[in-house]
Amino acid sequence: MSTTSTGIRVAEVGGIEDGEALKVPAETTGHSDAIAVFHDGGAYYALDDTCSHGQASLSEGWIEDGEVECPMHSARFCLESGQPQCMPAIAPVRAHRVEVREGEIWLHIGPDDGAVG
Repeated sequence: MSTTSTGIRVAEVGGIEDGEALKVPAETTGHSDAIAVFHDGGAYYALDDTCSHGQASLSEGWIEDGEVECPMHSARFCLESGQPQCMPAIAPVRAHRVEVREGEIWLHIGPDDGAVG
């Protein structure tokens, strides 16, 4: 992974299998939480890695139909927005922008908007 003012290079396209996630450590991003980069249906998404309900790692969850299901208590979050889709989670997790550029996946850290994570 490499960090520049234009984002953090996290992988090459094809480096994250569809339906899988890559956990980028907080030490790499300089962010308050690790960030999970998800590949779902040919698109890439990024959310803070820590579930807002149970403190579990979302990168270890199940990814399907634009959502990730927390492996601890089955809360689901929208991959695009970080909004909870069902109980027991009621607070969103922070979403970040992902860009595919020249065959590489780049992560852009989003602002602290009050989301838990």
